[in-house]
Formats: sequence, C-alpha cells, structure tokens
Amino acid sequence: SPATSSSNKLVIYQVFTRLFGNTNTTNKFNGTKAENGVGKFNDFNVNALQSIKSLGATHIWFTGVIEHATMTDNSANGIPLDNPQVVKGIAGSPYAIKDYYDVNPDLAVNVANRMKEFEDLVERSHNFDLKVVIDFVPNHVARSYKSDVKPSGIIDLGENDDTSKGFTSSNNFYYLNEAFVLPNGVNPPVAPKNPFTENPAKVSGNDVFKAQPSIDDWFETVKLNYGVDYQNNRTKNFSPVPDTWHKMRDILAFWAGKKVDAFRCDMAEMVPYEFWGWVIPQIKAINPDIKFIAEIYNPNEYQNYIEIGKFDYLYDKVGLYDTLRRLMEGGGNANEITEVNKGVAGKFEANMLRFLENHDEQRIASRFFAKDANVGIPAMTLSATMHTGPVMLYFGQEFGINPTQPEGFQGDDGRTTIFDYWGLPEIAAWNNGGKFNLDNLKPEQIKLHGFYQDLNELIKHPIIQKGELIELQTLNKSNPKYPSNKVFSYIRKLDNKACIFAYNFDLENAHNIEIKYPRYVNLLPDYIFQYPINMGQSLSRASLTEKKFEASLEPNSFRAFCDLN
Repeated sequence: SPATSSSNKLVIYQVFTRLFGNTNTTNKFNGTKAENGVGKFNDFNVNALQSIKSLGATHIWFTGVIEHATMTDNSANGIPLDNPQVVKGIAGSPYAIKDYYDVNPDLAVNVANRMKEFEDLVERSHNFDLKVVIDFVPNHVARSYKSDVKPSGIIDLGENDDTSKGFTSSNNFYYLNEAFVLPNGVNPPVAPKNPFTENPAKVSGNDVFKAQPSIDDWFETVKLNYGVDYQNNRTKNFSPVPDTWHKMRDILAFWAGKKVDAFRCDMAEMVPYEFWGWVIPQIKAINPDIKFIAEIYNPNEYQNYIEIGKFDYLYDKVGLYDTLRRLMEGGGNANEITEVNKGVAGKFEANMLRFLENHDEQRIASRFFAKDANVGIPAMTLSATMHTGPVMLYFGQEFGINPTQPEGFQGDDGRTTIFDYWGLPEIAAWNNGGKFNLDNLKPEQIKLHGFYQDLNELIKHPIIQKGELIELQTLNKSNPKYPSNKVFSYIRKLDNKACIFAYNFDLENAHNIEIKYPRYVNLLPDYIFQYPINMGQSLSRASLTEKKFEASLEPNSFRAFCDLN
C-alpha cells in the first residue's frame, strides 16, 4: 500500500533546475548561456513529471529557483546587472540570492512571465502527486542583494540599517569600519564594467569578519544578522525580536503562499535554532503540512534543531553518509553503522534524511568517489530501508552520471556543476525530445534505473515505512561465520511480518555468512520470500527454527528476504 501522508518515508528527487531540461551538450569551458544552453521550468513537462513519479518519488526538490547573482546580462528585462567580481561562475551560484521575492530569469521561457511559469510548474507537479521542495537560503545573500519585485509594504534587507554600527539587532547585516577589498586572485571570465565597491564592507557569508576575505571564503555573499553578536562572545540579542527574523518570516510566508510544500534550509545551523523555533510554527499555521529540512553537519546540534528549532528533517551526512562512503571506497568498517545507530542520528532516526548524492557531494560513479555507479546499490538500499526517515536521490544518480571534465568555476571535482551553464548527456538522452523515456539509454543505465525503481517500490511497504529495526550486527560480531567489518544485517519487522537485509560491502570478495537473530523474533517461513531485486535464494524452514540462517553474498551486494504480502 502507498505511503500515508503522515509517513516520514519521503522519497525526495533533487533536480538542479537549470541543468535538467538542457539538451545542448556543447559543454564549452566557461560557456555562456547562448553557447551551452539552459533548462527551463517548462522542460518539466507531463512526461518528465510522470517519469520522476514512476521512479517512486514523493517530492521533487527544484534547486536554484530563487533569483541569484549571475554574470549573464538580463538588463533588457529590467533586471539589474551583477558585478562579475562578486559572482562565482558565469551562471552563478543559486546560494547567492539577489532577490528573495523573485525566480531565476534563466528558467523562464518568457522572462516577464517568470513567476507564473514557476506557479504553473508547482501546479503540474501537484497534478502528479509530487510535492514541491525549494531552497530557503537564510544565512547569507549576494553582495548585490536588492529586491525589485517585493510586495508592497515590504522593506528591503538592509534598507533601514544603521551602517555606522558594526552590530545592532535592528540591522540586517554586520558592518566593518572600512571598505570592502576583493580577495586576491579574483579574475572573472566576464569583464566587469566597473570595479566592485562596498563601503562600509559587510561581513562575508561564512562568518568572516574581514574587509578582504580570501578567495576560498564565501566572499560573494554577505552574512545576515539574526541578533547574534559574533564579536562579543556570540551573545544572543533576541529581545525584542530582531528585525531580520520578521523579514525572513515574510519571505517564507510568501513562498508558502505559492503552494510550496517544503523548504530545504541551506546551512541551517549557521542561523540560531531559536529563530527556527519561532518561525516554523508560524509558517505551519499557514499550511500545517509544510515541511522543513535542515542542511546541518554538527550532530551536537541535532537535538536543538529538532526539539527547539522544530525542524522535521535533518541531513545525516556526517553519520551514515560518511560511514557508507568509506565502505564504498574500499575502506571503512561496517560496524561503524552500528555506532551511527547508537548515536544521536539513531535517536532521531525518523528525522534523518539519508542520501548518497546531492549537489554538494561527489557523484558515486566519479573517479573521486566509487568509480562505478553500481557500488552505490547496497549502500543506497541500506540508506533507504534501515530507518523510517526520508531518503533523497540526486537527478541522474539513477543513470550513473559521472562528471569527467572541468565545467568552469566548478572545476573538475566529481560534482555536477552548480555555478556554470552545462549539459548532462545522460539527462539529455533520457529527455529524448521531451519524451523522458529510456529509449536512448545504455543497457547498464536502464538496469541501474530499474534498481532505483524497485527500491523505491519496496520503500512504500508498511514494513519499511514504520516497522521496528532489529539490528543483527551486535549479536553476530563474535560469530566466526560473519566478517562484521565488511558485512551488515538487520530485520525490519511489523506485526508478524518481516524483511531481513544482509549486505556485503567487500568490493573484492564474496562471503558465505551465517546470521543469527534474536530468540524473541518469530519469522514465519511460509510467508518469507526473497525480494525480486536479488532472486535465487530463499530461507529454509529448518534454519528458521534454529534462529539463524545462511546467505551467500557476492562482492558489493545485498540480499533482502521479505514478506511483502
């Protein structure tokens, strides 16, 4: 039966919006929009949305929707030019917002109609029962930030700031008592008409209180002031409520009014959890079903951001992702997965978003990571089935995308660029003239896509949605027939039905393992069969009475013995 709306088992399909619909694969280094092409909101046609839905997605995260700084000249459409000296990449980073109340003009067929084209995309997505996620970037904005389409009565960020004060909770930015100096080494591929000036200098987005940040800093962005006085022991000045809190609430309410279903909050832990605990209930008063997802990397803060900050979901990057990545690269130790489950990520397992790819991380198939997309199959299955929390895929993960050349500002680093105009051949092949079918894909890509489709079908089952986790690692650690540094196993159980998962993360060797399970667990042999991803082995009645069973596992593989009736 399909997931209920109250389930935490979301399947989020993240797309980098400007790259998704682009079928131009010229891929010139530092190419312009005219040379390399750009995708549009309208490229998410009914075929695209149907294809994403049939992959098993419940949510689609359109990354890079809100207007951000760019080197592309949109002045013919009344949009002010950005200075290339404070933009990263010709297309620009979607995390350097220049107008919170507008959408990226690149994504519109008719720029004057750009917001309507976005609203139509939300409606089309909802017609396929796909909920819409967009980014909320709360910590920093582009140095050129200015809203030219803000609703009447809205005062712009910084508009009423007292720039003579380095810090006051009524200011939206932090100020330095000197002029901004560009980092050494800034040399954009588009020549600026004039040198960039800013006086007094605002503090850079990654909390750098220097008039001249380094080229590795988030120098193209400026930090927003939520009432934390960083230069005075990070003292909190939250009464009265800081002005920035009100302005950001208005922005979230604006997008909630556009029927957006969830916000993925960029670097949420750089903004005080007290703000989130104040704002999230107010936005949920507009739409009780709206979800908030925090990009967060500090496990010591998880509890604060869930219990006080009221986030629905947090990234599980430093726990499960990092542990699985080490195994996928041929190192690591499968027992570390147990440590993740014993820690804070286990305590809040229903709130942890699991993934192996996103726009910040390297592609599984790249030479910087696992070098083969199929290495992700066991790890992705574990990420998706061990817990009741949500799971995320990055577009093209299901086709084994492998970036192999420098695109521009992004460089050659195993990531799909977020800064440049680019075309992804695998996505263009899937697009196939707007049909979004598998006709132009290679057999190994079709097979990998089939795995993700099967996995997402399994995720819908109530056992995976809400079953109890019975981890088997600890029980088997001293078992000589169970090499626990490379194999991992658990049961997901609901009422008298169960799924048993066994993994071999050894990239070189097959293992014939024996798995013991607890005496109190009763598995009904008549109902147990193997999940069709890996047909060929079933459990015998005799082994189940002895509370142990054997599994033969090829290198880098898994087996799932499930009762799915």
